Amino acid sequence: MVSEMSPRNEAYLVRHGETQWSRSGRHTGRTDVPLTDRGREQARAAGRLLEGRGLALVLVSPLERARETARLAGLGDAAELCDDLREFDYGDYEGRTTAEIRREVPEWLIWTGPVPGGETLERVAARADRVIERIDAAPGPVALFAHGHLLRILMARWCGLAPIEGRRFALDTATLTELGWEHEYRTVLALNRR
Repeated sequence: MVSEMSPRNEAYLVRHGETQWSRSGRHTGRTDVPLTDRGREQARAAGRLLEGRGLALVLVSPLERARETARLAGLGDAAELCDDLREFDYGDYEGRTTAEIRREVPEWLIWTGPVPGGETLERVAARADRVIERIDAAPGPVALFAHGHLLRILMARWCGLAPIEGRRFALDTATLTELGWEHEYRTVLALNRR
């Protein structure tokens, strides 16, 4: 569990820009799908939202769609690769939509269902907790460029919630989400800014 009484850094989360798979709802973990033209424009717009934030650290998933988003946002040179920011490994469900999976496993959700050949929710949460430790240790605000499910789990963990509660945070492509503090409590200050 992440402590409430740690350094009070803020974090700016940017989900990568649109890809063909994100647009069609396909689970995209380890497959490196490029940004669409719209995704590249979204990344540039996210960069404008980050201007003047005085970032002390920029962490980026090693997957190309996140790295390109950081580069187009103007932070590629400052970005440090962080393996813990990789997306959820969807195993056998990679590239499939929830509707396709539900034909075989009715009522399946990534938050509650099995992920054959992939990661558990708890394993992804452990990675998110390590990223939060990096945020806490940074000398100032941090920007993260990563992926939808991983960032949603990170938001839940930031707020001291179980990883399953990431299901409560919808996260659009290449939008800016701000994590910070309300008095002594970690909170989500802004979600999906464009």
